Formats: sequence, structure tokens, C-alpha cells
Amino acid sequence: MKHKLTTLYFFVLLIIACKGKTEKETPTWHTKKMAIENKVHNRLLDVEKEQGWALLFNGRSLDGWHLYNKPDSTAFSAWEVKDGMLYCNATDESKVFGDLVTDKAFENYELVFEWQMALRGNGGVFINVQEAPEFSATYLTGLEYQLLEPAHMDTNTPKKRPGCLWGVSAQKNKVEAKPNRQWNSSKIIQKDGKIEFYLNGKLTAQEDLKTSEWTQKIAKSSFADNLDFGKATHGRLALQNWYFDVWFRNMKIREL
Repeated sequence: MKHKLTTLYFFVLLIIACKGKTEKETPTWHTKKMAIENKVHNRLLDVEKEQGWALLFNGRSLDGWHLYNKPDSTAFSAWEVKDGMLYCNATDESKVFGDLVTDKAFENYELVFEWQMALRGNGGVFINVQEAPEFSATYLTGLEYQLLEPAHMDTNTPKKRPGCLWGVSAQKNKVEAKPNRQWNSSKIIQKDGKIEFYLNGKLTAQEDLKTSEWTQKIAKSSFADNLDFGKATHGRLALQNWYFDVWFRNMKIREL
């Protein structure tokens, strides 16, 4: 009897050990939580490289960017790399103020990026920016993709809502930006003068910059007196420093 009990005890321990080992080795990498924790930012997958994507921000430096009309001051500007993110330290008044623009100009492309704003923050991403001494600011020539934190007072103003073409057209489809400390995903496509803006997966703006309808929209907007606004279908990309902290990551572009 003692022998039988010993054998039974052994088998019970073996079953418990196997069960524990099985539970311990159960893969958890495929869960949503683990996927989020292990997501690598500011990197290109092999398939993205094959598709022609390139990083606009490498997660380590401001290579490929400079301060608008002040390239010698970029290192002293509010723009910096922080924890792998492109960050505008807009509340530090000791920093040189200005928008950050790409060294390269683009014409036909698809741009994707993630962003978040400080509480009640306001900012923008500009396209087709012309950089020259006669233009004191990016918004005099470039079109603005509006960035807005939901608590900002402009949230309910149609032509100032997040993802819209600021000051020109309201959101094509209603969509809300995510609040402070949450990431929004955005996309801008420009091809032969036709542009599309997307916010969190929804189309928010669609314009053809070569049509009379576009000219009429500008004439009815607050940009009517800016003779060079919205004329170009190529130019630099710019990130606005508008007195609010803003963070960017995963900025990728491919030319079409």
C-alpha cells in the first residue's frame, strides 16, 4: 500500500509540474497589451522600405529639418528630440521661436505621422511651404493641417477643427481628435495638385489646388489678401510652433 501511495504521489507531482510548465510557456506576445508595449517607433519595416517609405524623423536627431528662415538657430530652438519623440518645448521662452521645416521640398507624396498636443493645445502641419526672405512665416504660403486638443476653444469652430484645412474648409467627415496624452494618427496625400487629409482613419479634407473652385475658396477666406497663399503644389513640410507643447513620432513619407 505504501508503494502504491508513493507512486500515486509521484504522478500527482508530475501532473502539477507539467501543468505549471505549460502555463508558463503559453505565448503572450500576440496579445494586444504586449503588442502595444513592444511596438517599435520611428523605424521602417522591410515591406515599407520596399514600398518606398522613408523616415522624416529618425527618433534620434533633427537631421533633415531646420528652423524656418533661421537654419543657424535650429540647435537653440524649441524643437528637440525627447524620449524618441520630436518635441516642441514651446513654453520655454529662452528658446528661439519658429516653425520647423524639412530640408527637402516635396510635390507628390503620402505622409503619415502620429501626434499629441498639450491640454487645450493648438498647432499645425503645413504643406507646400515656400521658404524665402520675403515670406516671414510658413502660413503665408503653406496650407495647414490643423492639430487641436479637444479642450481647445476652437474645437467647435467648423473651419478650425482638427484635421481640417485650417481657415478654408470644414471637416469633410466629422471626427474627433484624441485628448492630451493620447496619440492621434494622421495622413496627408498630395498628387498632381490634389490633396487629401485624414485624421484617425477618416477623410477630413479634399481639395484640387488647380481648379477655379479652389481659387474661389481662398478669395472667401481670411487668406484673400495673401497673394501667395495656396498657389504652390510643391514645397517644404513644416511643423508649427504655436505656443503649445506638441509631440510627433512615426513620421514617414513616400513619394508618388
